[in-house]
Amino acid sequence: MIGIPEALVRGTIDREGDRGAAWIAELPVIVADLLGRWECAPDGEVTHGGVGLVVPVRQRPTGTRAVLKVSFPHPGNVHEPDAFEVWSGRGAVLLHRRDDARFALLLERAHPTTLAALESDDETVVTIAGRLNRRLAVPAPPALPRLRDRAELWAAELHRNAAELSHALPPRVTEAAVATARELGLAQPDTLVHGDLHARNILRADREPWLAVDPKGCAGDPAYDGGTLLKSRALSLMRADHLAKAVHRLLDVFADAAELDRERVGRWAQFHAVQAAFWGRRHGFRIARSGPGRDRVTEFADTLAELLVA
Repeated sequence: MIGIPEALVRGTIDREGDRGAAWIAELPVIVADLLGRWECAPDGEVTHGGVGLVVPVRQRPTGTRAVLKVSFPHPGNVHEPDAFEVWSGRGAVLLHRRDDARFALLLERAHPTTLAALESDDETVVTIAGRLNRRLAVPAPPALPRLRDRAELWAAELHRNAAELSHALPPRVTEAAVATARELGLAQPDTLVHGDLHARNILRADREPWLAVDPKGCAGDPAYDGGTLLKSRALSLMRADHLAKAVHRLLDVFADAAELDRERVGRWAQFHAVQAAFWGRRHGFRIARSGPGRDRVTEFADTLAELLVA
């Protein structure tokens, strides 16, 4: 039986409770069944992400290197294989097999090195991500969820957080994000977007230099992922001598690489920053320069949210 990393066990049970514990208990049996049914043999150290187990394997009889990924059943993971099928390896890892009932995928194996390893060079990171964003932006099939359907919910949630949480952002900052949700959010194209495109979800590969993994699989504005990417650069950008200059430079670089409208990228980045600032408050992260990393990220989200208001 495959051993389950303790960090995945603890994280799943802490987050999901009894349902998580039941899934963890069943996971070795699920993996063993999939290995047999998909004719694979374990081939390396078992790893994990935030919500799933990753088992390096070799397919029999060809010896092709792949990974078996089994995720905790969650609505956010439902359309991951749909996105991979549409891309068919264009800028993302190839999907070999899928078992939707078990949230299991057999995927092309990439290297463990992520784009985040290039922390010293933000412009290179953002350029690579922007070019991938452009390649991943293809027509979305009708069955994928539309981000525009979440727009009014986003707006309502922003207003609720502004009213309920302490240390509220200035009203003009929150209202700018609400305006983005209602203006850009309600008028999004039927384009496939990754939905969580950041440097840790882009891996070194052999078939192409970099390939995307872990998509949410949704249809919407490709500029939406520019906001996701910029938010993920928080720890690096906080070291910049001139934050405003560094932020606007990265927005320019991403928009150019992705061939997107710069204003839309900036507005989505501001929207994501406001969401992140409220998330930090909701989860109790302090706002102090001397605080731990997550506290500083919350502070950065506040700063970014104000900086990007038009």
